[in-house]
Amino acid sequence: MSSELHEMHEHAEHAKHDPSVAPVTLTLAVLAVLVALVSLLGHRASTEQVILQSKITDQWAFYQAKNIRRHTDELFADLTSVVSGKDAESIAKLGEKYKAEGERYQEEQKELEAEARKLEHEVDVERRRTDKFDFAEGLLEIALVITSITLLSGKRAFWKAGMVLAVIGLVVTVMGLMVV
Repeated sequence: MSSELHEMHEHAEHAKHDPSVAPVTLTLAVLAVLVALVSLLGHRASTEQVILQSKITDQWAFYQAKNIRRHTDELFADLTSVVSGKDAESIAKLGEKYKAEGERYQEEQKELEAEARKLEHEVDVERRRTDKFDFAEGLLEIALVITSITLLSGKRAFWKAGMVLAVIGLVVTVMGLMVV
């Protein structure tokens, strides 16, 4: 970022001697700010994606733990149905208890799965958002470079081309903000 600031300072000095490059210099400054902002948006979206992915991993681990507990309870319920003992009524109650717990875990698993799927969707949204911001950042950086060629060559066509790329970069940025 400091090299960009140094470059902006050089352009400003050049603009003092040639006022016709002032719009180009101003455009370069605005583009540098836009690159920084879009870069920040991209980093934030990427960080959110990593955080959500971690939450998904935790959610599926919790789901698997409930699955193991459910299978264990179902096993105990099945065992109570084949075990004979002195107190058949107590064994039957124990079997019902484990069966009920297994059913409860199965219901909890459905909720955990739904939450994990929801988080997976959110990760997909953040991934698409990150991709848009990264692409927009690249376009804005290219626009910055092409626009700066105007100062070296004196040809306004580079300034116009840079502006076109900047507009496309801004449109892609807005598209990234609108990803749902």
